[in-house]
Amino acid sequence: MSGKKKTTLIDVLKKVAPGTAVRDALEQIISAKTGALIVIGDVEAVGKLCDGGFRLDVEFQPQKLFELTKMDGAIVLDEDLKKILGANIHLVPDPTLTTDETGMRHRTAERVAKQTNALVVSISQRRDAISLYWNNYKYALEDIRALLAKANQALQTLEKYKVRLNQVSSNLNSLEFQDFVTLLDVTTIIQRFEMVKRVSDEVERYISELGSEGRLIKMQLDELMAHVEEDNMMVLKDYCKDSRRAEKTGRELGELSSDELLDLTNICRILGYEGDTVNILDKVVHPRGYRLLRQIPRLPATIVSKIIKKFGDLQTILEASIEDLDEVEGIGEVRAKAIWEGLKRLRDHSVLERYI
Repeated sequence: MSGKKKTTLIDVLKKVAPGTAVRDALEQIISAKTGALIVIGDVEAVGKLCDGGFRLDVEFQPQKLFELTKMDGAIVLDEDLKKILGANIHLVPDPTLTTDETGMRHRTAERVAKQTNALVVSISQRRDAISLYWNNYKYALEDIRALLAKANQALQTLEKYKVRLNQVSSNLNSLEFQDFVTLLDVTTIIQRFEMVKRVSDEVERYISELGSEGRLIKMQLDELMAHVEEDNMMVLKDYCKDSRRAEKTGRELGELSSDELLDLTNICRILGYEGDTVNILDKVVHPRGYRLLRQIPRLPATIVSKIIKKFGDLQTILEASIEDLDEVEGIGEVRAKAIWEGLKRLRDHSVLERYI
């Protein structure tokens, strides 16, 4: 449907996270060792695979869902988890769809998920395991304590990566003021940004699965990731051959594999720099000024763009007087002075950090 937000694995995990009514029902089913096959969403597509059973169309409640699992067959819920639509249903998915599962319940679950847009939950009667099937994904829900341990470990890794990112960022500040930036410096900070984002995505997935148990980890993640996305975009706008491609460049960087990300020449290529791969990282590049200007408090992005449009690059901006800055549309004398002093403070701070 046009305009509808694309569903992600994180959205799927949130539906069955601790603290939700569905998870309460799943925990009851695990405790009773009854097993279950539950289909959630895309009623029209799922309906074509249903045979027999009972039509219910009743309000969803955890206890009702638990009681219905005592019968054989699948249970169908609507996408919004407000209605139990049917129970004791025999699902007949396309038998030609490939599956690596061996048990009948799990084979059916995987095929239904592949054939429809539904989330299918399969609970093993003997192994006390909850498996989610969605599109081509299979995801096994873990014990809360094990999940918390993994989330905290990932958070510690993120903290270490963020410290290193801050160090690289401070170094880039100094190099930009001296106009000594090379592609090695640029690709290194972009690589660090991407590594931080990937660990952050992993922590976000754990938080989604933890549900109400992940509140404290969510607060820590938000604090660690504050301004990271924006800072990364400013670097891309500064150093992409064509600054208008910054957002597309960010998406292409996200598509690199872990091994590809380690090769800095891949980042050079995505930024638009081609040439001798032996010497390309030594190429001197000149920032436009987005990143440093955005570090000045209360300076809107629109004003930053106007300054860069008038002066062209960071070095020309640094050489500009207060009067020169005042000539930019929408700035005025007071803001021009604030920008000039802000850049001076950033320069002094970068020199101080370099020699501490």
